[in-house]
Amino acid sequence: MEMKHVIIFAVIGIVALLGFNIINGNSHEKNREVAVSSTVSEQPTAAVSDADSSKNSSANIASKPLGEQPKAILDDATNKIDQAQQSEQDRLEQMSNAQ
Repeated sequence: MEMKHVIIFAVIGIVALLGFNIINGNSHEKNREVAVSSTVSEQPTAAVSDADSSKNSSANIASKPLGEQPKAILDDATNKIDQAQQSEQDRLEQMSNAQ
């Protein structure tokens, strides 16, 4: 095979892959929009979850000055850890009471 044929074959392959990626990207974007719109429509009926509270806390952290943000992040993480430990302790007490 001549070098000219190899280069032509490579260019055709690259164009084919580019076309496939564009088509696949458009369909993926449409699927993402459908998923987001269905999630947004379901969200008001759902109860407040941990994800919602983390969004609120992230907004609160972002509104603070840059010098206070690391402390706010650590405080938020500490509060979440404390809540998790408390709920674990409550579950352990319930299990020990059930026995």
